[in-house]
Formats: sequence, C-alpha cells, structure tokens
Amino acid sequence: MPLERSRRHGAAANKRLFHTAMTASDSVYNTWQCRVMYYWFKKFQNGPNSEMGGFTRILHSGKPDKYMDEIPTFIAQPLPAGMDQGYIVLNRPWAFVQWLEKADIKEEYILMAEPDHIIVKPIPNLSKDGLGAAFPFFYIEPKKYESVLRKYFPKDMGPITNIDPIGNSPVVVGRDSLKKIAPVWMNVSLAMKKDPETDKAFGWVLEMYAYAVASALNGVGNILYKDFMIQPPWDTEVSNKFIIHYTYGCDYDMKGHLTYGKIGEWRFDKRSYDSVPPPRNLPLPPPGVPESVVTLVKMVNEATANIPNWGS
Repeated sequence: MPLERSRRHGAAANKRLFHTAMTASDSVYNTWQCRVMYYWFKKFQNGPNSEMGGFTRILHSGKPDKYMDEIPTFIAQPLPAGMDQGYIVLNRPWAFVQWLEKADIKEEYILMAEPDHIIVKPIPNLSKDGLGAAFPFFYIEPKKYESVLRKYFPKDMGPITNIDPIGNSPVVVGRDSLKKIAPVWMNVSLAMKKDPETDKAFGWVLEMYAYAVASALNGVGNILYKDFMIQPPWDTEVSNKFIIHYTYGCDYDMKGHLTYGKIGEWRFDKRSYDSVPPPRNLPLPPPGVPESVVTLVKMVNEATANIPNWGS
C-alpha cells in the first residue's frame, strides 16, 4: 500500500500541468460556448494522460456576469472605446496581458483555448524543449505575405520562415514565455490594425498573424501539431485528436451530403445562436453525415442536458 501510494504521488509530481485559459466577451453567443467548453474541460481534466491543471475564462467585458460561480473567471478591462476599430478580437491579447500580470497562475504552462473548442479527450502537455505546441492553420502563410510582415519582423531577426503558420489558439506554451510574448502580441496587433495595407492583407486573421510574429520576435518556436484539433465539416473523423473547433457551419441534405455555402435541410452553425443559446436536445444529423459532425452535436447535447439552468 505505501509503495502504491508513493508511485501514484511520483507520477503526479512528474506531470507538467498547464492552465487552460480562454478569452470571452459577455455576449450570449460567447457565453453559451464557454459553458459547453468548461463542461467538457471538467469531464476530461482528471482523465488518463491528462496534464490539464486549472481553468480560467478571461472575461474582457470589464464586469462580472452571472456565471462567475459556474466558470472560474478573471475580469479584464476591454480596450478603450474605439481602439479595437470594430475588430473585437483585439481585446484578446490585451485581456491576456492583464491576466498574466495580475493572476497567480500556479502551472508553468498555458493552453490558450477558445469558447468554440470542445475537448474530446484528456490533453497531455504537448510542448517540450522550450518550444510551444500549436495547431498549424493552412491559411496563415508567412512566406506569401513576407513584404507585409517585414514591417513587424525585420530581416535582421532571421528568415520569414521563423514565423510559424499558427494563431494564438490552440497553443500550449510556457507561462514565462507567454508573459514576454503577450505585450508584443498586443502591440503588433494594434500596429497591424492601424496599417491599411496589413489590415487589408490579413482581415479577420490579423490577430493570429500578430501572435505568430510576437512568438518569433521572442525566439519561441512551436511544434506544429496537426493532431491538436479538427474543424468539421472539413475534417470528418475525430480519431486521435484532442479538440473539435466548430468555427464552420455544417450544412447537409437529408441524404447526408454536404451543402456548404447553402443552408442545409439539416444544419448546425454556431452563428444560428448568436442571441439565444441552442436548445437542449438538438436533432442529430441524418445518416451519412461524418462522425466528426455527429460527435460535435452529441457533445453539445450532453453538455446542455447536464448544465444547470441552461437557456436561462
């Protein structure tokens, strides 16, 4: 018995725990996603191979909401009025700067997640050797935009390929590294948004490029981890992945054929629920729809069935 106990204690001591943090506004749309996300975080937090430590929703509305007791929350101030220029995502780096400065974060690593992530299995710490672990996005193309990026990443910093094809999420990175990266990420984001050429080139993914640049400027490389997450409907199998990111609408006819770009006879799109949370017990997709989409809807349904006062 004592030997067994010491073994268990030793395994726990060797874990490299990470703190999961996601930024959010107080909109109905962001809030229901946060509640679903946290439900699944708790489900897998203590599962086999998990190195998931604590959790924080970084709420950048500047004031508490009614879910403070349900989800561990840090209140961050939004950017001054007008500074985000209608691009609310600019609040994300600023919110992270405040949290990293003021919160007492016990874990030595951080997983930056988003409200529209569903964790599908326990997550180990994927980072190692001083490198972050990040999901590579096909649409983040530093080489293609070298002339724009050189405004923020000068030639003396090295080749443009030092900028990884990543956003800020999902990323597991050392807490101390992120403390250095976050203020640079904020300043680069604001500078990019103010520059018409950069703003036009990057559009809605501008803040993702800003994180990739800030990480490179601080000499923090990343392991590009394709198996970090899937994005239905394009990724059809959950397989060995850790996160479902439901950023795209899923539209199908009743024969199970994808009708992307056209509203399907069956659909699940988070944007359908921008002013009211999804109801409990959403209809499952018709036969023939990929496993990833079926799993997503089943997991949303399980969360909403079990979260108290859903829809209130």
